[in-house]
Amino acid sequence: MLLEAKRSILVIIDLQQKLNPAIDKGAEVVARAEILIEGARQMGVPVIVSEQYPKGLGPTIESVAEKLPNESKTISKLTFSAMRSANFARKLATLRAEGRDQMVVCGTEAHICVMQTVADLLAEDAPVFLVNDAVGSRAEHNRQAGIARMAQLGAQCVTSEMVLFEWLEVAGSDEFKVISKLII
Repeated sequence: MLLEAKRSILVIIDLQQKLNPAIDKGAEVVARAEILIEGARQMGVPVIVSEQYPKGLGPTIESVAEKLPNESKTISKLTFSAMRSANFARKLATLRAEGRDQMVVCGTEAHICVMQTVADLLAEDAPVFLVNDAVGSRAEHNRQAGIARMAQLGAQCVTSEMVLFEWLEVAGSDEFKVISKLII
């Protein structure tokens, strides 16, 4: 199954100021997430952001927060799985009721909050597209273990470029001109 912009939701898990410096290749993860955010903005894809215990881990990274579309929703949580936060699950259910059933997931940490969120999404029969180049962990072996487990559970592993070009569907549009410049 290919991604469709009109069916997608971009889910960003815990890209937070105090956590990111500890993430292996954290700057690359953030850069890829920012590209996805701009693609979502261009294609009208809603964005939901979670923050794990922001009192301790800080808010969403400023450069990420600044790029979010105005209608984006940021939800604080204490649960590792964002789906176990009532506010997050409620917002996602509202979007799913509007026909948005494809979950494009990125963030940190791949083996904890991302993996648990993905597992719960898959348990609810939501197609999950895990953006491998936009997920991270403090250690690469944990990132790889998280990705492997999510794939085993049924997540489709994709890259940020795959997501963008599947959302676009065709070349030559105004959106294509903007998005193609993001990946050069």
